[in-house]
Amino acid sequence: MVDITHKSNTLRTARAAAIVRVSKAETIEAIQNRTVPKGDVFEMAKAAGLFAVKRTSDMIPDCHPIPVEFAAVTYAISGLEISIDMEVRTIYKTGVEVEAMHGASVVALTMYDMLKPIDKGIEISSIKLLEKKGGKSGKKEITSQRLTAAVVVCSDTISAGKKEDKAGKEVIKKLEACGVQISEYTIIPDELAVIRAKAEALHQLKNDIVIFTGGTGLSPRDVTPEAIKPLLDREIPGVMEAARSYGQNRTPYSMLSRGVAGLKGNTLMLAIPGSTKGASETMDALFPSLLHVFAILNGARHTE
Repeated sequence: MVDITHKSNTLRTARAAAIVRVSKAETIEAIQNRTVPKGDVFEMAKAAGLFAVKRTSDMIPDCHPIPVEFAAVTYAISGLEISIDMEVRTIYKTGVEVEAMHGASVVALTMYDMLKPIDKGIEISSIKLLEKKGGKSGKKEITSQRLTAAVVVCSDTISAGKKEDKAGKEVIKKLEACGVQISEYTIIPDELAVIRAKAEALHQLKNDIVIFTGGTGLSPRDVTPEAIKPLLDREIPGVMEAARSYGQNRTPYSMLSRGVAGLKGNTLMLAIPGSTKGASETMDALFPSLLHVFAILNGARHTE
């Protein structure tokens, strides 16, 4: 199975379709009049489809078990064709398109089984995905701007050459995957004045994003939040609330992080954990959604 532990829960929806074609008008009449010997075809097939949606992971090896939070079947009759529409919704880390297609196919197979005693010419066709929303494929373009970012590693040991930086490089990799251009990558010690001066300088250079990794813990030398907070024109508390919530599902120590996020002018400044795992998970939690900040700022400029 594909690893989805790095993903966040989002609303995911999918619609799939199938077509059952009968060979005579009498079959359609029997369905509508509920005189098929095996019972009410539409209701029985609907129940089978709902069961199928919920049991998809038992049938398809690479499908993850998911919490199905809504499923519905609708029918439309046109001549000798019965169109089946299956919609599925969940709030989870992965999509429900296979669940919707599995459900639609089982609805069609159930109809075939119930109708075969009275019609030997039934066909099933056009099992297909109609639409899916949510996750990566469902996102609109977050911003059309070409963004630049500076990444600053705050660490006494790394700046002294006693340890290799991995967190900063992980942050760069995540930013580049979002199409953000890296304007600067630097390593500085855990000195409040040095961190603050660096933040000021990077803002003056008109970087869109400045990310400080390291110094957000509780040791005496962890002063990055104290350096950054006074510089911000506006804090954005929800950003780090989201990061801590994401991290808390992976380690109980996430609550100890003192990450900071806010705006200095139109520069987005972040102070995130300095461990490689902490930095990587914070980036997974926040990006690319956080880039929507620049769509908002750009819109605000256009309305001024």
